[in-house]
Amino acid sequence: MTLLLPIAVVSLLAWVWLTLFQGFFWRTDVRLPERTAPRRWPSVAVVVPARDEAEVLPASLPSLLAQRYPGSARVILVDDNSGDGTAQVAAELSRLHGGLPLTVASPGEPEPGWTGKLWAVRHGVALADEEFVLLTDADIAHGPDSLAQLVAAADASGRDLVSQMARLRVETGWERLIVPAFVYFFGQLYPFRRVNRPGGRTAASAGGCVLVRRDALERAGAPESIRQAVIDDVALAHAVKRSGGRIWLGLADRVDSVRPYPRLSQLWRMVSRSAYAQLRHNPAVLAGSVLGLALVYLVPPFATAVGAATGDPPVLGAGAAAWALMTGTYLPMLRYYRQPLWTAPLLPFTAALYLLMTVDSAVQHHRGRGAAWKGRTYPAPREERPSHGTT
Repeated sequence: MTLLLPIAVVSLLAWVWLTLFQGFFWRTDVRLPERTAPRRWPSVAVVVPARDEAEVLPASLPSLLAQRYPGSARVILVDDNSGDGTAQVAAELSRLHGGLPLTVASPGEPEPGWTGKLWAVRHGVALADEEFVLLTDADIAHGPDSLAQLVAAADASGRDLVSQMARLRVETGWERLIVPAFVYFFGQLYPFRRVNRPGGRTAASAGGCVLVRRDALERAGAPESIRQAVIDDVALAHAVKRSGGRIWLGLADRVDSVRPYPRLSQLWRMVSRSAYAQLRHNPAVLAGSVLGLALVYLVPPFATAVGAATGDPPVLGAGAAAWALMTGTYLPMLRYYRQPLWTAPLLPFTAALYLLMTVDSAVQHHRGRGAAWKGRTYPAPREERPSHGTT
């Protein structure tokens, strides 16, 4: 066990560093603060890009139409060439529920060099002349005061972009195992406290709920400047911050995803379609990420098991201590998702699945099926510029 001991010690040191010096990523207390009402409520356009979303719209669109917003607001749903009657469902929901005015538009097929979602966002933003734009996905349901709270927070803090990570659905066994870890890993990559630090280099937002000032979009040249981005939410936040804007990201209390992912295959596709893009389509970065995931998440339980089986106290101690830190930092996320705390030690198994999803993402890319989503496949941009904040 001579070789295993130093590896286990390095894993333990990694967890000490992650726990104390990675922006306290594991804490779940970065929430939208309560704010007093602005003196004047600015106008807002809610832009909803939608492709084949007829099934989820009845659970999400009425929540947008029913927003209790004291100022002028409207909803623009951009039908991205759906084949399931998305536009018709949206119009019928507006007729039945009333509320905020709804505009349904279609931009046609995206031009070369654009992802479908950003092409739809571009069209929606072009139709809007409001002071703020709320970009939200078709599978996101908002509490009745969500829009007012977002605007009040942006107004009070002078932020150009305010984003909340929607609470994803956790009802099936696979959702319970994978979804909280997804948010945990996202926070580890983009610690919210670092994202929210003015002048810091880390930038991220959560695409399901992004409120942004229109003039900040114009300064950032967005969405044109990020038109090829597969991970468009992070790219948008980086563009806004790079152009001098102030951004904020936190966990949501009243914003929920209604999209079900009951099977492992569906969750697998959700992660793998963008994992290799996250690594900038770089094989060296992929190799480093795989080794890093193995060192940080797989070595602790392996060292614990080997140390216990062979009666090697140093290996057992280093592995168990690293596993304990991993488990302890995962508990707040499980509480946020109201999941049983006893599942926290299973995080290495979930991490192993994410490792396989990441490798599969690279394999699919090299087979010409990278970033496939709803009938479209997006290759790596020819001249790819870094679109992610440095953590």
